[in-house]
Amino acid sequence: MLKTDRAIIVEGKYDKIKLSGIVDALIIETDGFRVFKDKELQKLIKRIAEEKGIIIFTDSDAAGFKIRAFVASIVPKGTFLHAYIPDVFGKEKRKTAPSAEGKLGLEGIPDEIIVNALKRTGIENEGNAQLSPHKEITAFDLMSDGLCGKDGSKKLREEFLKFLGLPAHLSTSSLIKLINSIYGYDLYRQMLSDFLCREKAK
Repeated sequence: MLKTDRAIIVEGKYDKIKLSGIVDALIIETDGFRVFKDKELQKLIKRIAEEKGIIIFTDSDAAGFKIRAFVASIVPKGTFLHAYIPDVFGKEKRKTAPSAEGKLGLEGIPDEIIVNALKRTGIENEGNAQLSPHKEITAFDLMSDGLCGKDGSKKLREEFLKFLGLPAHLSTSSLIKLINSIYGYDLYRQMLSDFLCREKAK
């Protein structure tokens, strides 16, 4: 499995599922064209690009290129790489009909082609593409801290996400990956403490 410190930007959840079995990385979905209007998501992508860099990996159809161009336009120059898949015509297994252009999306592309596309970005030469070593938070930490699995956890988690300047709709698993990628365990502890102190002072 490939590894990279950079986050990978894809279009949808099935693309994310596909890539999760190929590369160990933070994967962010644009949710199709939602990224055009979602200011929180734009802010998140820009922040990640500035702090760790991103790889833009969208489909090879017109919609994919439109999303690719938009994402590239909202992040600073030098913070992103492009990964491209070739035009492969066909239909994904879960779909009843091909896409408008008849091309396979990222989710339907063979693993080997995806691996080669990622390698062409040069990630293997970036510190051997190893993830930064640090203690990481787990689902158990979030549960112990009352951010999941308890009464009131959802509201507390959403408020904490707002405090961090992150989208409130993040799932628990996405939150774990995001915190480990951007902050790490020690900074998470410090920021959670600051957040809880602020909540008590209300």
